[in-house]
Amino acid sequence: MRTPRIPILKLKDCLLISIQWELDDQTALQFQEDLLHKIHETGANGVVIDLTSVDVIDSFIAKVLGDVISMSKLMGATVVLTGIQPAVAITLIELGIQLEDVRTALDLEKGLETLQQELGE
Repeated sequence: MRTPRIPILKLKDCLLISIQWELDDQTALQFQEDLLHKIHETGANGVVIDLTSVDVIDSFIAKVLGDVISMSKLMGATVVLTGIQPAVAITLIELGIQLEDVRTALDLEKGLETLQQELGE
């Protein structure tokens, strides 16, 4: 069985990702790899990850998400998380996933606005 891939869209110099289903471990790892390759390939300086459709995450997915954010930053991309559900927020904090410097927004539209402000556009 093939691992479903999360679509990564390019808009100007930013990447948009809307995660539309609960992630399993393999999909999360594939997403991490795909996003880092896409940042490298496109030279994107901003990433918006929309989690509106994700109701719960486990400890492994939370760690991968934290890693994706840190790795994206190392590659020069500012990350904005949008649509974080209450249970996801609780899980991230309870697991000690460090998101101090990560901007958040309620939805994808506000996330894009936040990213544009961060990038000085």
